Amino acid sequence: MKLTEQLGIDYPIIQGAMAQIAKAPLVAAVSNAGGLGIIASGGMSAEDLRAEIQKTKALTDRPFGVNLMLMMTNIEELTEVIIEEGVKIITTGAGTPKSYMPKWKEAGIVVIPVVPSVMIAKRMEKLGADAVIAEGTEAGGHVGETTTMALLPQIVDAVSIPVIAAGGIADGRGMAATFALGAKGVQVGTRFLATDECPVHPNFKEAVLKAGDRDTTVTGRRNGAPVRSIKNKMIKEYLRLEEENVDRDTLEKLTMGSLRKAVLDGDTDNGSVMAGQITGLVTEIKPCREVIEEMMREAKMVAAGLIVE
Repeated sequence: MKLTEQLGIDYPIIQGAMAQIAKAPLVAAVSNAGGLGIIASGGMSAEDLRAEIQKTKALTDRPFGVNLMLMMTNIEELTEVIIEEGVKIITTGAGTPKSYMPKWKEAGIVVIPVVPSVMIAKRMEKLGADAVIAEGTEAGGHVGETTTMALLPQIVDAVSIPVIAAGGIADGRGMAATFALGAKGVQVGTRFLATDECPVHPNFKEAVLKAGDRDTTVTGRRNGAPVRSIKNKMIKEYLRLEEENVDRDTLEKLTMGSLRKAVLDGDTDNGSVMAGQITGLVTEIKPCREVIEEMMREAKMVAAGLIVE
């Protein structure tokens, strides 16, 4: 079965679950354009998630999903909301879905974990995952260490379930490349930041548009929580403190509320502007539908023009 048939969508493009960003306006726009919108539930209460699901339902009658960060303490409550609201697709991260898989399966939910390695991909398949998202270190936000180009074909060879590529994909060329490596779909985050429907402060979008290929960096590798963001005043200070081996509490104090500062307040100096290495290809704000349709057209043209002699 094709991924599009499995998820009930037109195009094999999934919108990345970006914390405090992937909410109803963006999610519904992606789903209405034929992709799969994903609500990012990180930091939400059960009431918050229910409200966001209902807002999304009011904006689209197409399938959409919810991302669950499994390290959160209220996963049981969020799960109940998802089941009660009839959401049929879950993506997961930051932990194992083992304890929740039976309940999700009983509710007929398609479960797609985000994985950073072959080992974890194989483990997710054994737990009953319907597909996995192989996310390379090029992605924005929380990342692993292996690049998409290296990670994707190894996971494709290791599992029999569909593999979705993520990290460093912003146009049809990138999409075609992942399909050549065995992907059945792509997850896109950074490109959707620069869309009309993305509910972030204009300063955030401008920072993404201005960023080039070397303007992102990863913080937090030393304490086991690597995050990729666009370099700014706060990020440079974080890196300086990391070099001095300051304690984790000091680093957390520096970053407390930083994503909200960037997303809502537009403080791109002291806030966390999470974005991937592909920012250099993101140069224009467009509607989600145009982004998705352009990606599909370009991917087909690139694939049709490939010649191996």
